[in-house]
Amino acid sequence: MRTPRSRRAFGSPLPKPYVLVVAAVLAVFGLWAASGTAPAAVTPTPTQATAGARPDFRLPFACGETWQLQTYQGHAPDDKKLDMYRVGGQTLGASVVASAAGTVTELFEPGGLEINHGGGWFSVYLHMDRIDVRLGQQVSSGAPLGRLGLVGTTSAHLHYEQLYDTNGDNNGETDEMVHPVLQGTEYRLSPSGPFPQVTSTNACGGNPAPERFWVDTFADAPGYAAVDCVGDTSPRCAVQGKLLKGTNYVLCKKPGDEVRVGNSYNHWWLLTDLDQVVPGGSGRAYVSAYYLQRWGDDEAKDNEGRDIRLC
Repeated sequence: MRTPRSRRAFGSPLPKPYVLVVAAVLAVFGLWAASGTAPAAVTPTPTQATAGARPDFRLPFACGETWQLQTYQGHAPDDKKLDMYRVGGQTLGASVVASAAGTVTELFEPGGLEINHGGGWFSVYLHMDRIDVRLGQQVSSGAPLGRLGLVGTTSAHLHYEQLYDTNGDNNGETDEMVHPVLQGTEYRLSPSGPFPQVTSTNACGGNPAPERFWVDTFADAPGYAAVDCVGDTSPRCAVQGKLLKGTNYVLCKKPGDEVRVGNSYNHWWLLTDLDQVVPGGSGRAYVSAYYLQRWGDDEAKDNEGRDIRLC
């Protein structure tokens, strides 16, 4: 029982915060041109350390429910712990479900439990007033775990964490917490917002993720061998070719350097097979999700609105 984590997992009673929109005044950077130069230099987005095969974590609520993801200053760490509030329904009394298949390995206060998903991965859930699983029980993704209450908080919400066992002791510790990935999207929230609203695809059934995701692009996009090549003119970051505008398939997405043009930006990169390849280049490369026609800032979805899986 890791009581130090259970004590630190929640702070002062959390009032439901308002979403704050912070406007940033940023310089306008040019896009890749016919000469093959890389997009203009911007501050890179840090990426999480490589870990074992991550389970297909889903929102820990029933299929079709929408929940707002929040954090607050002093959450410690603010950008890794998630508090979840129901949108269009009651948070108090809502059913919590497993975000991926695994085995229940710990029950602890306040109203919490931990699931071992294998491969070093764990998930943690807090503030339930009823727990419907027992230690050692195997659960599938979407299996009921308990009911949200007011245990350890005066504002009903689910506290959620993901952990990766870096020291190999087959235990998930507080200092092994990682930035959570849910339904293919990594979340690094700030107490100042924005706070995304996410609709659960947990145990929806019938629509497994496709091997290829079809997307529309509004312009020809340069392809690179890596996702950290913004402003890098070294041979490692030479343009491999281009993906022609139109309807194309991509295989997966990966976080990397931000591409920004005016007020539009995206830090996701999409692995795909290029239409045109330069001599000596690789036909499979990364293009920026900035070029997606149907989606906005920092979104990486296919034409049907599905989150593109992580590479």
